[in-house]
Amino acid sequence: MGMEVCCTLGMLEKQQALELKKAGLTAYNHNLDTSREHYPNIITTRTYDERLETLQYVREAGISVCSGGIIGLGEAEEDRVGLLHTLATLPNHPESVPINALVAVKGTPLQDQKSSFQPVEIWEMIRMIATARIVMPKAMVRLSAGRVKFSIPEQALCFLAGANSIFTGDKLLTTPNNDFDADQLMFKILGLTPKSPSFSEENSVPESERCEEAVSVAG
Repeated sequence: MGMEVCCTLGMLEKQQALELKKAGLTAYNHNLDTSREHYPNIITTRTYDERLETLQYVREAGISVCSGGIIGLGEAEEDRVGLLHTLATLPNHPESVPINALVAVKGTPLQDQKSSFQPVEIWEMIRMIATARIVMPKAMVRLSAGRVKFSIPEQALCFLAGANSIFTGDKLLTTPNNDFDADQLMFKILGLTPKSPSFSEENSVPESERCEEAVSVAG
């Protein structure tokens, strides 16, 4: 079909990564979520090293790596730095780095403890995106979950800070997201041209004016 395929399937063993590559997988999303130090406060079912091991298997299989994190998990600024430092000091930088703001889902522990988790301000997103752009200059820095609450001017600041990719579509797995028409209107207002088709060298629009779109589809 001429489409790039990106999967989010959790932990992988080495052979599973090889089979996915053989099947034609383009990219694999596996976020680190936060720093090594803060990670046990959020996730207890898998270790940080197991996540890094999955990224290693994906890379060794020749699949592009998509890995980023979530801010707004009650972490300190040092944890945000720690997350980006870990990603930036991998043997190879991820091709794609999603920066997510927590969307607290009703009934989950983070929603129930919402008094401990302050909403992410746009300036925090801008700082994360700008820092990711500096330490991983060739990565697609994705303005990802949580942007539904940010206005077009606020998202414009994220693009100016270094974001050059979004996930479009009214759902990101189970959380709300900006729909396709709203994003097309935003691109028109901001003068951004989607990078299409992906990896094409025929598109004559300057790289500085392009923004890659990705559609997240949940089965």
